[in-house]
Amino acid sequence: MSGNPVFVMKKRPVSVTILSWIFIVTGVAGFASHLTEIRTFYPLPQDLIWALGVNALAVIAGVFMMRGVVWACWLAVAWLTFHVVLSAFHSARQTIVHAVLLAVIAYFLFRPEAREYFRGRQEAL
Repeated sequence: MSGNPVFVMKKRPVSVTILSWIFIVTGVAGFASHLTEIRTFYPLPQDLIWALGVNALAVIAGVFMMRGVVWACWLAVAWLTFHVVLSAFHSARQTIVHAVLLAVIAYFLFRPEAREYFRGRQEAL
């Protein structure tokens, strides 16, 4: 034996698959939406660059959650936490909606089945 850990592929929980796709689609849609603003501004405003980067992070989180990388869960939670804080500058309704989404997503990402999936994938890396 070479000392490498034995790795048995764990099946990805449906909740992780759904959340991953939600992050990917949300990030791509947000990125595409902000791309339409590029033609109207030169030089690019700082907030547009930040918006594109934040949307790219959602895609990255979704893709790597699909692959079972544990830091992607934390990136997704941080991404949504950022939106909770950002929405606090807009309205109480937006803040509540984002906070509820954060709670629901965190619940599904850190359930035992999801933790087991990410733990198994982490040991193989």
